[in-house]
Amino acid sequence: MSGHTDMVLVDDDGIRIDGRKADEHRRVHIEAGVLNNADGSAYVEMGKNKVLAAVYGPRECHPRHLQDPTKAIIQCKYNMEAFSVSDRKRPGPDRRSVEISKITAEALEKVVLTELYPRASIDVYIEILQANAGTRCAGLTAASVALADAGIPMRDIIPAIAAGKADGHVLLDLNKEEDNYGQADVPLAIIPSTDEIVLLQMDGDMTREEFDHAVDLAFGACHELYDIQKEALKKRYSAVKGGDEDE
Repeated sequence: MSGHTDMVLVDDDGIRIDGRKADEHRRVHIEAGVLNNADGSAYVEMGKNKVLAAVYGPRECHPRHLQDPTKAIIQCKYNMEAFSVSDRKRPGPDRRSVEISKITAEALEKVVLTELYPRASIDVYIEILQANAGTRCAGLTAASVALADAGIPMRDIIPAIAAGKADGHVLLDLNKEEDNYGQADVPLAIIPSTDEIVLLQMDGDMTREEFDHAVDLAFGACHELYDIQKEALKKRYSAVKGGDEDE
């Protein structure tokens, strides 16, 4: 996020480089239950981001020294495929992937009823197939749907989206150009039933007023994403139920 470019990210009419207005998020598509061999799974497209999440468990936690006798632990692995970006990414975990894995697990722990599964592990895998800014939010959104698809008891599901600042404008759901050359990025995730924030980060510089506006935009968009998540799960449940009735 350099903040310096000759590229016009927002024109004089307030229209962004991809045709959206400041308060519009990218197109979102969510499917639940896309992997037969996982206990739960989800596929999410947010703009040009393409993300696959898989959940395994609850199952016995290994290695055993990680077991908690009072609850399950959530082990999350976020990974960007080497082909997910135009400049081929070096395979394997890096510092950023480790950080995102940690904050994703911590957010999910706020909604999963881990106390029901002592000494167990719930393993969440997030694969970024194509990246175009906002992958940590897309990954958390997908992981939450995958957990619900696995039938794991949860207080709620988590939607996540980022807002930020580019060309001096506060914008919702930054794309790659806005993220690379903008002035700030604010990823946010919430528990919609209570509006509790479970993830909030900031990279860059904003005034307090700009930050508050960015958070308000992200809150509203999270509730829109929440509806899309629920529709994906309803569609999945209807398909499974219909298949059972046909047998």
